[in-house]
Amino acid sequence: MTKVVVAMSGGVDSSVAAALLKDRGYEVIGMMLRLWSEPGKEDSNRCCTPDAIGLARRVAAKLEIPFYVVDAKDIFRRTVVQSFLDGYARGETPNPCLVCNRQIRWTFLLEHALALGAELMATGHYARLARGEDGNMQLHRAVDRAKDQSYVLHVLDQERLRRALFPVGDYPKPEIRKLGEAYGLPTSTRRDSQDLCFLAGGDYRDFIGRNGTDMLRAGPITDRSGKVLGQHNGLANYTIGQRKGLGLASPVPLYVLEKSAETNTIVVGGASELGTWRLAAFGVNWLSGSPIPGAIRASVKTRYTAREQPATIVPFGQGDQVEVLFDSAQRDITPGQAAVFYEDDLLLGGGIIR
Repeated sequence: MTKVVVAMSGGVDSSVAAALLKDRGYEVIGMMLRLWSEPGKEDSNRCCTPDAIGLARRVAAKLEIPFYVVDAKDIFRRTVVQSFLDGYARGETPNPCLVCNRQIRWTFLLEHALALGAELMATGHYARLARGEDGNMQLHRAVDRAKDQSYVLHVLDQERLRRALFPVGDYPKPEIRKLGEAYGLPTSTRRDSQDLCFLAGGDYRDFIGRNGTDMLRAGPITDRSGKVLGQHNGLANYTIGQRKGLGLASPVPLYVLEKSAETNTIVVGGASELGTWRLAAFGVNWLSGSPIPGAIRASVKTRYTAREQPATIVPFGQGDQVEVLFDSAQRDITPGQAAVFYEDDLLLGGGIIR
């Protein structure tokens, strides 16, 4: 019997993943991470509140599977939270879920799973796995496009993909809730969480103010020519494409075009100045394990919630850097987010926008 660890969160997706795998004859073990929270906010962390841990324990008891809680507070603070703060310090808008999936879930937790003798690890992510004609593992978008989470999984390599299972990716979300009810799982009606877990339901700007050093320093707002139009109250409070909250008197709407951490400056302009036809992405991970040898056509997502756009991808450097040339100008390309590349439903790879 193949042993598999299911990364449980106290939510319906990972709970149903565990139930499905047990039904399919796997030896299932539930494992949950205890992540870092700001002191005094432990009960509000979206991923591992005492309530969530209690729900996961009840699911494990219902399914009659072992359940363990793994302390990941220190490594989570050092890697995920610090990268979040460092990104904003560079004037970027980081996506800490990408770091969490690479360093915490699919490295730290996977190592604990393997230490227990498991051969595989499953999560409640909405994505699908397949084996290609060349024998490599492929990652495809979920059946439920509205819930698809392949974007945050572009960080996985072949070694991790061969260890992975995504049982819920073949189902629409409403069917997963029905399965949870059919299995009698106490998580079947639990609301999905959309927030960053360590923000504990608060505003990211307040979090940065408490934990960042000198990140909310005031500075100039200028136009493209360098003319000072006003003052901002910290680069972290603004994102590319933002229009509201600039506090500028102007006869036409103004938008954030650029942010410079070096000069602590925000550059704004009119709607006609928004958008760019190209971006550079670094640290690109190709899921096949091999960088592309030359330019390819692909669909590109530049945010988790963005629609993919047709583009040409041109490699440069050592294969982990690409230039993306879009067919039409894109308004909200933001350094720190990921550019992720698809061929139809197949995820090819992705990297961080610089």
